[in-house]
Amino acid sequence: MSDRVRVLIVDDEPLARQAIRLMLAEDAEVEVVGECSGVDGAETIEHTQPELLFLDVQMPEVDGFDLLETVGIDRAPTVVFVTAYSEHALRAFEVHAVDYLLKPVSDERFTDALARAKEQVRSRRRGQPAETGVGALLRERSRRTSRILVRDRDRTRIIDVDTIDWIEAADYYAMIHAEGQSHLLRETMNQLEERLDPARFYRVHRSAIVHIERVREIRPLVRGDRLLVLADGARVRLSRSRREAFERLLGALPRRSS
Repeated sequence: MSDRVRVLIVDDEPLARQAIRLMLAEDAEVEVVGECSGVDGAETIEHTQPELLFLDVQMPEVDGFDLLETVGIDRAPTVVFVTAYSEHALRAFEVHAVDYLLKPVSDERFTDALARAKEQVRSRRRGQPAETGVGALLRERSRRTSRILVRDRDRTRIIDVDTIDWIEAADYYAMIHAEGQSHLLRETMNQLEERLDPARFYRVHRSAIVHIERVREIRPLVRGDRLLVLADGARVRLSRSRREAFERLLGALPRRSS
């Protein structure tokens, strides 16, 4: 097995990918195993198994954060962000100790970032994952998550969270119900609950999360449970232990216009 670090470049701009590839070509310790746009990122990561990812932050269909959330931060390679963000916005990266390259990338800055990234990869190989703030940065951003990416055979579906009616557990997966369709997501309910805005999505039962604004009726059941009837006609149980907090949150929502 080669000792070289396996690198994948993800950027929607072919010229930007080429620029990074050319700079990587100067380092004999790395091997570029592929390059792709954001929308193909999850599938390409699965196929090429890179150890290091040069990842653009701003991409039109699937941005860098969307991709990492889809892959899962625990399964993601070591990441170096590539960004055109303003200096002010870069403070978020600095605070969370995430390495980044600001476009256009200088040779000196690239060399420094690559050296640190290779050391992180080597630490992970030794079973000593390098401490980074990628997870913290993703969790902070997750409360503003507006899209969820779902792998569907050879393509990736982009689901606007505003269209979600409810989500149910399916073993170690989650089934998202949105706009009359169901989508199987390789993510646990706990992970989804952490990602979604708690002011709009509530876990009404161990096996169900509902978009609160989709609730149309609350019907009594035995032993203090309730049955929620949603806008799409779905019926979801609200457990007694979660009822008080749910009704308090429901009452805090602004009224819908008639």
